[in-house]
Amino acid sequence: MKAQRSFGSAAVGVGLGALLLPAAALADTTVSPATTPVGGTVVLTTTECNPANGDALFHVTGPDRDENIRSTTAAAGGGLSAELFTAGFTLGTYSVNTTCGDGSNGGSATFTVTPIGATPVGGAPAGGGGKDGDTGVLVTGGVLAAAAVAGGTYVLVRRRRRGATTTAA
Repeated sequence: MKAQRSFGSAAVGVGLGALLLPAAALADTTVSPATTPVGGTVVLTTTECNPANGDALFHVTGPDRDENIRSTTAAAGGGLSAELFTAGFTLGTYSVNTTCGDGSNGGSATFTVTPIGATPVGGAPAGGGGKDGDTGVLVTGGVLAAAAVAGGTYVLVRRRRRGATTTAA
């Protein structure tokens, strides 16, 4: 009975890990929220940069901007972050490219500045970051998640059948 419990716990752990893997693999530079009205504040965060190597530099470009914002704090989940106040920004989409303190690429993201009082259609997801080639990571994560669900289902069905057989005998 203990072996079955251990196997079930392991299956649950693998399943949760498979579900969390794609999110961890895609996290590099994010902008939250991804859509903000003029005068709103967005938080730029990179998890690619190590704070021990110095500040990250967020390069923001768009309809009326071409500026660098230096990271101001260590992000809660690791990495670095900075706040950006969008007062005076022109409406449109802005790109954020991050360079780490050691000169390495910290990822990229986009955000959109909308008119005050505008409601985003479809509710844009927070972040919007990602590097080229993330599609493969996402597909791999999906396959791992599906395998974890299938394995968990197999374990549960197998345990029920054994329980039914044991009580009938």
